[in-house]
Amino acid sequence: MIAIETKQLKKSYGAVPIVNGIDLIVEQGEIFGFLGRNGAGKSTFINMLTGIIQPSSGTYLLLGIKGPNDQVKKRIGVMPDYSTLFGSLTAVEHLKFLSALSGKPEAKERCMEVLQLVGLESHAHQKAAKFSFGMKKKLGIAQAIIHDPELIFLDEPTSGLDAESAIHIQKLIDHLHKRGKTIFMTSHNLDEVEKICTRIAIMKEGQIVKIGTMDELRSFYRSTMTVKLKHSPISKSEQVKLHQWLESAGTDIEMKDSYVTLNINNEKKIAEMIRAFNQCKVDVYRVEVEEPSLEEIFLDE
Repeated sequence: MIAIETKQLKKSYGAVPIVNGIDLIVEQGEIFGFLGRNGAGKSTFINMLTGIIQPSSGTYLLLGIKGPNDQVKKRIGVMPDYSTLFGSLTAVEHLKFLSALSGKPEAKERCMEVLQLVGLESHAHQKAAKFSFGMKKKLGIAQAIIHDPELIFLDEPTSGLDAESAIHIQKLIDHLHKRGKTIFMTSHNLDEVEKICTRIAIMKEGQIVKIGTMDELRSFYRSTMTVKLKHSPISKSEQVKLHQWLESAGTDIEMKDSYVTLNINNEKKIAEMIRAFNQCKVDVYRVEVEEPSLEEIFLDE
């Protein structure tokens, strides 16, 4: 079953496009990561899917139902990044109130169970006005899952949390995934995305520019690697032969003193390079490979 399907979904304010024609399919049971710089349109896209704002054009379906639809809202959970809480209500009171709004009022026992899942059980009866930013974030996640939704939207679920709390929330997301939930999340934490997301989309200037699994995206961005090789002196009789071989193996070749640098498109060429140097009676002392960092892969598209 398809959890989310959008066709040419757009949102503009005046003449300024924020989300510019997105076609996307998210299968049920995925943890789908949605990445992009601030201002790329990620939150606007989620706000359209969750009925907070209306699209300018295009269509979308949630759990097979065309949106916007009030009934499907009961089957989804939403934690916006700007979670607004009632300062006079305790954590438990928030969950009882939100679950009642969803049409599935929960007893105190269920509320306490969810607060334990997010790590807030010891603050269950504390008023939200006294909560830290991280505690508010955890309560926002609790609100998103209190009514046991099938599809959960999490906007930056671990931003602002300490390392221990972030790991706790990541384990919770994994727990929800194992229970068959579909999770659509934005994040600036690239290590987190690599660790828990089954598929990832990169958004830039209102459009999805790349989509795939972690391995697929890495494969795309690693089409070129820079190899720097330190070696023993090359005899004059072998220099021309070795240079000709390097020209056939890669591009942007530099030969300086005891170093050779070139770009290759397949890591198998590294082993071939070493063999070629050995055949020319040149010892290889060190091989360095430069590849894109995670930040370059995901945010420097």
